[in-house]
Amino acid sequence: MADNEENYNEENEVETTENEENIENEENFEDEEYTEDDEKLPFAKAEVVRLMKEHLDDDKMIRERVKVEMNKFLGEVLANVCKQLNEYPYSTVEYEMLKESVYPYTNIERINEEKIRILKHLDAIKADCDALSMDVKATLKLNDKPDTDDEDDLF
Repeated sequence: MADNEENYNEENEVETTENEENIENEENFEDEEYTEDDEKLPFAKAEVVRLMKEHLDDDKMIRERVKVEMNKFLGEVLANVCKQLNEYPYSTVEYEMLKESVYPYTNIERINEEKIRILKHLDAIKADCDALSMDVKATLKLNDKPDTDDEDDLF
């Protein structure tokens, strides 16, 4: 039985090693596919991938295209923040200016919560307007034409 267990363990090790090699080969193939884009990336790809892996679950694999697109996205965010910093008339960029420029990116949850609150409030206002409109139509009869007899009595 010990021999069977040893053979089984060796086979599993071989299969695991083969799977790891296949994954590495797959990543290398993807690396070859994006070598042209690598020159245009704003940040070192290894650093972006390291940060992504730091925040993703251990069982997640990252496709090469995702690595490249995340790098480009981060470059676009940086460019947008710098555009906003350029709107300040000062020649030195201060920390407060940076805080204000990155606010939409750092407080997205709070912004989305505020958006939901405003939409709910607008729905409530709309419901109030609909109720008032129905009351006006019911009590003032805007759609009815005035009686001709009543007009004669006024003059």
